Amino acid sequence: MTDPADRIDFANLPAPDDGIVVTLFITVRKVARSRDFYSRVLGGTVVLDENPCMVKLANSWIIMNPGGPPTPDKPGISVVDYQPGDTTSIFLNLRVADIQARYEEWKAKGAEFVTPPIDRGAEIRCYLRDPDGYLIEVGQSTGLLHGKLAAKRAEDLPG
Repeated sequence: MTDPADRIDFANLPAPDDGIVVTLFITVRKVARSRDFYSRVLGGTVVLDENPCMVKLANSWIIMNPGGPPTPDKPGISVVDYQPGDTTSIFLNLRVADIQARYEEWKAKGAEFVTPPIDRGAEIRCYLRDPDGYLIEVGQSTGLLHGKLAAKRAEDLPG
């Protein structure tokens, strides 16, 4: 029988000696499928296989578990599966050094992009979805590095 501690990458746990680290928890339907996506497709390091699954992705962590009912520390709050569709209110934002290379690499590994990378002046960006339908923005700062901001949309202007 394997000791559960044998499956933990202690060196990569999101456990700071001082201050805080930011992690993102996502509710997933199939832990193994999501673990494969964030590790094999996006290149993350599996820190813990499950309960919860933790994948270190660059300098952040994605924590994944199925949904569940209320618990003593969150009474009255259920964690439910994301319902993918044409709207979202939160998404993962990955900043990369070479968006075209990442696009080609991740597409070859099975990532499904909404569009190819599009130059928006301040940045080049595109979006993909993970196996549960979560939206992920992939962007490369370009014009922003020279002080060029994104164009204002009419709905962002006062009045």
